[in-house]
Amino acid sequence: MSTVNGGISFWYAQEGAPAPREPLPGDTTADVCIVGGGYTGLWTAYYLKKAVPFLNITVLEAKFCGYGASGRNGGWLYNGIAGRDRYAALHGHEAAVRLQQAMNATVTEVVDVCEQEKIDADVHRGGVLEVALSPAQLARLKAFHAAELAFGETDRELYGARGTAERIRVTGAVGSSWTPHGARLHPVKLLKGLAAAVEALGVTIHESTPVTEIRPKHAITPYGTVRAPYVLRCTEGFTASLAGQRRTWLPMNSSMIATEPLTDAQWESVGWDGRETLGDMAHAYMYAQRTADGRIALGGRGVPYRFGSKTDNDGRTQPQTVDALREILVRFFPQLAGVRIDHAWSGVLGVPRDWCATVTLDRSTGLGWAGGYVGSGVATANLAARTLRDLIQQDSGQSGPTDLTALPWVNHKVRKWEPEPLRWLGVQTMYAAFRGADRREATAHTAETDRVAVLASKIAGR
Repeated sequence: MSTVNGGISFWYAQEGAPAPREPLPGDTTADVCIVGGGYTGLWTAYYLKKAVPFLNITVLEAKFCGYGASGRNGGWLYNGIAGRDRYAALHGHEAAVRLQQAMNATVTEVVDVCEQEKIDADVHRGGVLEVALSPAQLARLKAFHAAELAFGETDRELYGARGTAERIRVTGAVGSSWTPHGARLHPVKLLKGLAAAVEALGVTIHESTPVTEIRPKHAITPYGTVRAPYVLRCTEGFTASLAGQRRTWLPMNSSMIATEPLTDAQWESVGWDGRETLGDMAHAYMYAQRTADGRIALGGRGVPYRFGSKTDNDGRTQPQTVDALREILVRFFPQLAGVRIDHAWSGVLGVPRDWCATVTLDRSTGLGWAGGYVGSGVATANLAARTLRDLIQQDSGQSGPTDLTALPWVNHKVRKWEPEPLRWLGVQTMYAAFRGADRREATAHTAETDRVAVLASKIAGR
């Protein structure tokens, strides 16, 4: 059987496409209009409607709910958030600690809601294991581990080569860091369950309704305009398609493969009994999970960016990217060299110019937005949604400030990306530098991070 390439994602190949919802029938009004039917938009609708049941909430989705990153990601529900170190520099260490604590709690929040709403998303709380495969990676791992401890994650554990192998037998792994604040899940099962829960609360979802422009109190589509006091942009990697937003967040491509189901003997050779999500300390890093049906789903950067902030249609992935991901799989687990790759796909994630996730409500216009998760959106979208709920309740006089509205990522402002062709050249050069650095570090006998990678990270603002 040949590899299925595209078709949105492997997760949709398993679950099937959702039954289509009706597009917007014409001009209408709402109390809150949410643009984007992914995790951010649906979680925001969920928490707003739970808090204020009488709100008239409309969600507008260009394709179908979960068409973007929410239906294509690696299924990592974990406590990482983009920009924490920068927020510590801007607002102080304790503010960043509060942000990290909120992310730790978010993992539990998502799991709890799945249980309450009876969403079977194949959740397994095995934590997150990040491995090092060279002296330079091990030095970065130890520094990363120490930093996480400094931000209050006292339940994190550090392992050497033997301790790592007892969890998962990654060939050449010399150390790892594990946190309990993570879980594996099936992204589309979560998405479909959440959409159903939102509709059951009385939220209106219109699919096949692309929003072409957002203005104060207006979301404009080819089918009509939704007028609402609050219009929330929850479009993440597809933000560049909106009028005036082309340079706001860069749509970064990430690609994945899924193997055929492994045999019991193959799993015995790999280990991975704890079903941790798995990452590494490379500059062009990988991420993987052991799926509920016994496959390895593994991802990383392929072609990182398309000129002009273009996005793909159906997730089709270039053959050289599929080959590169298979090479990572076999490098980690040489005994799986003959395993078939059943599916390959790609998607886009939103990257701000300073690599900091943000959540914002402009009280003068009623416009809000959340995103820029840089690949950590499965959990971060939930925290963003609860924060948007609190910001709207505060603005409308229904409540005062909360712990969430005081977090340092709220109302953070960032400059736009450079115009083309500088944007394309910069991203291509950055990832070429990272890949070259990873190759050199793999054969070097030094614990120092490659200088080219250090320089590339500084220039990129990463």
